[in-house]
Amino acid sequence: MNIRKGDTVQVITGKYRTKKGQVKLVLREEGKVVVEGVNVVKRHIKSGRTQARQAGIVEVEAPIDVSNVMIVCPSCGESVRVGHREENGEKVRYCKNPDCGKTIPDRTGWQTRERSAAEER
Repeated sequence: MNIRKGDTVQVITGKYRTKKGQVKLVLREEGKVVVEGVNVVKRHIKSGRTQARQAGIVEVEAPIDVSNVMIVCPSCGESVRVGHREENGEKVRYCKNPDCGKTIPDRTGWQTRERSAAEER
């Protein structure tokens, strides 16, 4: 899956078509993503045993299928397809727009955190 948490994506089909937002959560097993401000549904919440949670109607973002969104390239600002290539021994994502072709940065930094944790051991 080419989409990661923190990426800016654009919805390409459905009710929220052309709407842009940041990815809040990636559900890899189900092939879905939760996008900020997209696919908002209302949930009816019961109050819990302790009064920590208030009863009522709450608006929540529901998951949307990953095939219905495209990554927005931070360099050219268009929704684009993404390719993979190796640069300096690292696998990176890049914009497939023929006019751009720049690498798409990893916003979460999970790869560097894993490497630093492995080096500390």
